[in-house]
Amino acid sequence: MSNWDKPSVDQPELVQSWSSVMPTVLHPADEARVWADEGDADALRVHIQAAGHTGYSFDFKVTYQDAREVNVELVDVQQGITHIDERTEIVQNLVDDYVRHIHECAQTLKSITNA
Repeated sequence: MSNWDKPSVDQPELVQSWSSVMPTVLHPADEARVWADEGDADALRVHIQAAGHTGYSFDFKVTYQDAREVNVELVDVQQGITHIDERTEIVQNLVDDYVRHIHECAQTLKSITNA
């Protein structure tokens, strides 16, 4: 990625912006935490705790491809403290839903990343 394609804001500002917007695009009872990926200046980490009694939590790596587009990679799925198989239909449906929400968050923030 060339420098002119990167978001025009630094990683700490992106983390702050994502932390503010992410809860607004999720289901009201879901919880999200966003932090900088220390190994990749173009990436953020997003942890989503699913609402309800399932105890599911999801970890994603979100990498800016350019100032407008993000690549979302599922890193881990847990139920409680147990790592689980992410290939089950229920989990895949939740992953697909959260990936959509992450892309929605990126689109909401494009006014600051594409400045």
